[in-house]
Amino acid sequence: MRLGIDLGGSKIEIVALADDGNELLRRRVATPQGDYTGTLQAIAGLVVGVENELGSRGTVGVGIPGAESQADGLIKNANSICLIGQPLRHDLQTLLQREVRLANDANCFTLSEAVDGSARGVRCVFGVILGTGVGGGIVIDGRVLAGANAIAGEWGHNPLVATETDPLRPLPCYCGRSSCIETWLSGPGMAADHLRTSGQTLSAEAIASRAETGDAACAATLARYESRLGRALAGIINILDPDVIVLGGGLSKIQRLYERLPECCGPHVFSDNFCTKILPPVHGDSSGVRGAAWLWN
Repeated sequence: MRLGIDLGGSKIEIVALADDGNELLRRRVATPQGDYTGTLQAIAGLVVGVENELGSRGTVGVGIPGAESQADGLIKNANSICLIGQPLRHDLQTLLQREVRLANDANCFTLSEAVDGSARGVRCVFGVILGTGVGGGIVIDGRVLAGANAIAGEWGHNPLVATETDPLRPLPCYCGRSSCIETWLSGPGMAADHLRTSGQTLSAEAIASRAETGDAACAATLARYESRLGRALAGIINILDPDVIVLGGGLSKIQRLYERLPECCGPHVFSDNFCTKILPPVHGDSSGVRGAAWLWN
């Protein structure tokens, strides 16, 4: 039995998977806000509770909103601030009395879709998170690529390339850089772009919905978003050349993206044709927790 845990900012979810990927049990609790010790206890409580209910001991994988430093094993780059600088894996292993595997939540999403989702059976997968932020993960031959700095796939904090028709004004990013992909292609980034150009305050979901019903301003915002996302993904394709790109996060539910992105990527890809498949996830919001379980694949 494989246990996967998705450690989120508002909730902690656990899933138990059988060896064939069938879901045996799923539970969730609220994340203790700003409380590292409380978070450890909540995770341990979920593991013990599920194992008692199923009468079996499992492997444990945890998806986290950050990364584990290769230098000292401490958590870095986490949007859950209480995790930063903490020896999370060491502390969980001490509590649970077994080896625990950790991975970034975007890596877990990608692994889930590579094992038994949209990208099942292909060799190289790039998973994209388009939501409150922009993240990514890489899976090759069924294994997560973490990288020498534990940041493989973190394309969201590279700069978005401007063009003559889309010059892009410099925008500060919370990371301290300017014009990061995340500032333009996250949900809040799309909403901010729409506000600047139309004066309307709308969520990304509302913009996409109104674009489909003929709202000219929203349609223009969505077209700009698609063009920018296409350019950004083309940069990934030119370096990694994945067989499949799987989109996740709230914006992955915009169905028009799957029709428009190939033509938006193609002109920026260094090839005579465009073969990369861009697909929606099979497991949707469950991919993160399932991917954590598959860390023991």
